[in-house]
Amino acid sequence: MKIAILGTGYVGLVTGTCLADCGNEVTCIDKDAGKISGLLQGRLPIYEPGLEELVERNGREGRLRFTTDLAEGLRGSQIVFICVGTPQSETGAADLSTVFAVAEAIAKNAEDSKLVVVKSTVPVGTNAKVFEILSKAKIQHRAASNPEFLKEGAAIDDCTKPDRVVVGVRDQQSTDLLRELYAPVLRTERPFLVMSPESAEMTKYVANAMLATKISFINEMANLCEMTNADINDVRRGIGHDARIGFQFLFPGAGYGGSCFPKDIRAVISMASAKGMDSRILLSVDEVNEAQKLRLGQKITGHYQGILKGKVFAIWGLAFKPRTDDIREAPALVLIHNLLAAGAKCRVHDPEAMENVRAQLGDRIEYLDRPMDAVQGADALVIVTEWQEFRSPDFAKLASNLTDKVIFDGRNLYEPKAPAAFGLTYHSIGRATTQG
Repeated sequence: MKIAILGTGYVGLVTGTCLADCGNEVTCIDKDAGKISGLLQGRLPIYEPGLEELVERNGREGRLRFTTDLAEGLRGSQIVFICVGTPQSETGAADLSTVFAVAEAIAKNAEDSKLVVVKSTVPVGTNAKVFEILSKAKIQHRAASNPEFLKEGAAIDDCTKPDRVVVGVRDQQSTDLLRELYAPVLRTERPFLVMSPESAEMTKYVANAMLATKISFINEMANLCEMTNADINDVRRGIGHDARIGFQFLFPGAGYGGSCFPKDIRAVISMASAKGMDSRILLSVDEVNEAQKLRLGQKITGHYQGILKGKVFAIWGLAFKPRTDDIREAPALVLIHNLLAAGAKCRVHDPEAMENVRAQLGDRIEYLDRPMDAVQGADALVIVTEWQEFRSPDFAKLASNLTDKVIFDGRNLYEPKAPAAFGLTYHSIGRATTQG
């Protein structure tokens, strides 16, 4: 099948590459000439495990192309995916200007009938507006919704082994074409869920809202555990074995970030407000998360009795989660800004995200290539992202390098007694502090 992808950001590039890897002929289109030039030379604008080799292989074998020419990219395609950004506006609502501009460009440039599929995360009713725009063209187009459920760091598996595929359609022809497209990844009875475009649009938002709610809930309970001498890890196990609850997303930490949860929660709040409804639960979810991003800084300030000027902190982890270089809404950035404002210095390490942070903060902080390099000359260690390489450190080496012999762990990577055995004071989330 011939596919056109509009937008070569995270969703567009992963989707296009995985569809090409299934044997489709895919053309990815982007107006950013620099991005397309980089892709043609094998330089990806994002980090995602396994993506670079898939792009290289499918490009080499002729299934994956990149262009800035919209008319050329659309030519011969049966399905066109809209995968452009929907950033948060000042009101909290999703900015749909690019989605609508792309729909108008398709209507103007397409030489034959297309199934136009909105994969971008958009408020309910957006697909209807896209269909209205397409209906003004002389050629009859169809519009569908097919929300993405990609997790950064595991997007290839999510695309090729999805839990489910959700499509919002208006006609049987669109249903049949999308079912045919996704058949290669649905061979083990994973569900192909057909619904209205409005329900499909809402499904994406509700999924992210539920996951964000679980994170804020467990973080609030973790903070309560600290005040009551309970251990959140024990509590988490106690509730997680209940089949009605489960363990997924019940890991306390420094708060969520990224390109999806914060933006999507606020978009739902805005969508509800526009309908005259107060989304009280999601307002609280967002409020709790913003407060949780301050929690590590509060622990640090408390430990040092408010005097941080001149202190040097080693920070492990900058990305909002492991296995990505995405720093959007990252808790680490909130922490670093607050430490710098208090007169402290930061020595940071992250396996993938340092260049993105450097682009924002420049030489205001130090960037080290190895975790232990960041620790040298530091007073304390702060862990903000749970990268695998941080899980089994040499505690003896940490103790000998950290002047104040203290760790602030925002992801509960260690059993509290482990660092304490080496004389390290250990602060974590939802558990009692252990003294070295």
